[in-house]
Parts: sequence; structure tokens; C-alpha cells
Amino acid sequence: MAGDFEDYLTDAKLNINTTGRNDDFSDTHFYPYEATGYTVLKRLADTDLILASDCLLDYGSGKGRVPIYLNYITGCSSIGVEMMNEFYMDSLLNLSYYGKTFKDKASNITFIQYPAQKYDVPAKVNRIFFFNPFSVEIFKSVLKRIMESYYDEPRHIFLFFYYPQDEYVAHLAGIDEIFFYDEIDCRDNFPENDDRNKVLIYEIL
Repeated sequence: MAGDFEDYLTDAKLNINTTGRNDDFSDTHFYPYEATGYTVLKRLADTDLILASDCLLDYGSGKGRVPIYLNYITGCSSIGVEMMNEFYMDSLLNLSYYGKTFKDKASNITFIQYPAQKYDVPAKVNRIFFFNPFSVEIFKSVLKRIMESYYDEPRHIFLFFYYPQDEYVAHLAGIDEIFFYDEIDCRDNFPENDDRNKVLIYEIL
């Protein structure tokens, strides 16, 4: 498929390896590893909602594609939080190879091995990305941590949800400080006409 070929080409350009799918560690709460397509990430970057002055947090960062690519395209600093050791080690390896070509950019990327629901969101984080990394039960705990960070240090935060779960959307609707902002339709990037091939954008004000 064209999208798969483009993913391989972009990985090669960045000197990383993030392609493929892995469900060895998935269960009812943690979902299989599958990287977000570069065509989707490019479309997100083109919104100009992520700037060099921003700090992006990617939950379930896997092998590091989202933090590395959005750092490369936008210049933002980025943090990847990943619980599984195998993926975390892959992300560190990818970061080291990315840094051989893009040393200055790579210095603004951090990968952390830690359970998402226990991670205290740094005050500098103002952009957050999800690609269905875990169940809605864990998402509720994660969102509570995000809101605690927001209350401690009020700031304008954008939340990006690729291929959103209905349960996520329903939970977001019940939080007064979170508002729907926009959506990015990505269906034309894929052969199947799947309504979930989109990025929903929310903001915390």
C-alpha cells in the first residue's frame, strides 16, 4: 500500500524504525502497538497547532514515531511515555539514530518508561496526543492527571485523538473545562471509508 511505502521512506529519512504492528503485550487495558501513519501526522502538523515553542506529550509512545516526527516537522519539544520495556528500548535506539543526523532537534526529545495513569504531567506540556493506547478506564485516570497539571498551572492545552474511541469522546463531553475544537478528516489517506480515520481536537481552557 502507498501509505505503508511512505511510512518506510519517512522512517529511512529520519534514520529510525517504527513500522509494523505488535500485539505481544496487549490485553483488555493496553492495546497493540501500531504507529500512527505519517500522512496523518503530516496533516496534524499542517494545522499549525503545534509550534516550536510547544511541548508535546505522546501517551503510549511505542517506538517513538510521534515524538520524533513532530519534533522534526514542527521543532516542538516532545515527551513519549511508554510502559512496555521492549518498545521503550526501541524508542531510545530510534532517538539515538535520529540524533546522529538531527542532533540539535533530538536534544529536545525525552522518552520515559512509566505507567501512563501514574505519570505527573509536567507544567510545560501543552499539546497531548493519543492513538488509542489504553482502555477508557486508564484514560480516565490519565485525564485526571492532565487536569491536575492544568489546575496547578493553568494554560491553553490542545488534546489530539487519532482514530478516537466512542468511550473517550463520551467521557470528554462530561468535563466542563474541555471543549471540542475541530477535527481533521483523514479518510482519503486510506482505502476503506472508515469514519474513525480522523483526528479529533479538543482544548482545555
